[in-house]
Amino acid sequence: MTVPTSTQTKPTHATNTDAGNAARRPGLGSQLLRRKPIGQMVSEAGSSESGTPLVRSFGVLQLTMISVGATLGTGILVILGESVPLAGPAVWISFVVAGLAALFSAVSYAEMAGLVPVAGSSYSYSYATMGEGMAWICGWCLVLEYAVSVAAVAVGAGQYVNETLAAFGQFLPDAMSQPPGSGGVVNVPAMLIVVLAMVLLVRGAKESAWINTAIVTIKIVILLFFCAVAFTAFNAGNFEPLMPMGAAGVSAAASRVFFSYIGFDAASTAGEEARNPKRDLPRAILLSMVIVTSIYVLVAVAAIGARPWEWFGGTEAALVQILEETTHQPWIALVFSIGAVLAIASIVLTVLYGQTRILLSMSRDGLVPEVFGRISPRTGTPVAGTLIVGTAVALTAGLVPLGALADATSIGTLFAFALVNVAVIYLRRNRPELKRSFRVPLYPITPVLGTLMCAYLMANLGADTWVVFGGWMLVGIALYFGYGRRNSKVAALTEQEYRELSARVADPETVKAELS
Repeated sequence: MTVPTSTQTKPTHATNTDAGNAARRPGLGSQLLRRKPIGQMVSEAGSSESGTPLVRSFGVLQLTMISVGATLGTGILVILGESVPLAGPAVWISFVVAGLAALFSAVSYAEMAGLVPVAGSSYSYSYATMGEGMAWICGWCLVLEYAVSVAAVAVGAGQYVNETLAAFGQFLPDAMSQPPGSGGVVNVPAMLIVVLAMVLLVRGAKESAWINTAIVTIKIVILLFFCAVAFTAFNAGNFEPLMPMGAAGVSAAASRVFFSYIGFDAASTAGEEARNPKRDLPRAILLSMVIVTSIYVLVAVAAIGARPWEWFGGTEAALVQILEETTHQPWIALVFSIGAVLAIASIVLTVLYGQTRILLSMSRDGLVPEVFGRISPRTGTPVAGTLIVGTAVALTAGLVPLGALADATSIGTLFAFALVNVAVIYLRRNRPELKRSFRVPLYPITPVLGTLMCAYLMANLGADTWVVFGGWMLVGIALYFGYGRRNSKVAALTEQEYRELSARVADPETVKAELS
């Protein structure tokens, strides 16, 4: 039997004419429900349209640091000032709620990452379980989640750049450090950080991972340093009343900060660049969740203990201001501000990395143009895709305000996480014979709770966010019918090829031998 692989878009016996492809392509309903065989996914791992494989160079340390790098710092360094007015002193509970929802999904990600260790993350998991239609929706949500979250985090860079310059009596004018709608013309620091991350990713994934590991270490140190200083000014009275806005305020803040927990999702996109993905991906995902949630809660408690919750309203770079007011030592604020800029840079680097790998996987399936799947033989990275994505994200970061970006990112993230929980349930019921290096504990309670918590947090997002999400989905549907439906490689399989591939267990060596 001859079937299409990543470099072979049509079976050898198939006609090369569009008429021939159209004649054998399934109807719309069948195509939307057609699942990609897991065995085929595994066999394609690490390849591209050019035939050049991704380089397997990541161990559990690098994978964990990708998770932590993409996660740690976003909610604290960038949007703490916007979250505290929603929840009051109970903002730390908002981080716990969001972290709990993320943890339920994280264990589902851990099972799926060990089972399907490919670059597509939840897009690939949805394709394997719910079919091409839902996979496209999930992939389109991931574009929203990753690209927009990079822009959202980069927007906060201008605040910390100004805090750094203030130590030397200098500052950037709002026209150069704020986007339109926030008193500025273009956020230059945000654009520069995205461009620098893009250049680094083009050079090579291994080099990027080691630089990220060093930056993440610095980030953890400066956040722990903040806690040590803030606890010297701790006032327990700042936590009364605990919930001035009630439980609704806590839920609203949890929905907003949830986008801070997408780091483990970024790690799952490294499935084809991990040396031992079935073992190391689940470990990295769970370890990063423990590290990130613990530090988020610790920093939130320290910040509220140091200042009344009303103080945070409209405050930019809140942690730096707390350090300045507590120590009266400008050099301390300077060091923290420099560390904060590095922290934001590490988030931009790792999440932008994840976005390029999602598009690479979608390109391999024919759902987005081939340019996103081309891997450079020299660097082992998708250079063209990285340049395209990086340019688009840099423009978004420079021109769109933070609040709109953060909420739009949250809804895309929550939707993708819910689908992964459903994917675990589906494969447990329908493919119990598949080998799993990690199994979700307390199944099926855990994935069910993960799905419900994601739905609950989505319901707490504002109407404007849902309108933006609906518009984004309409654009995605138009793109699918305009390009993806006609170019899908899974849809190009004959019924016989599809049935035979679907019946095979996802053993990489067996499938590769049968596909050759």
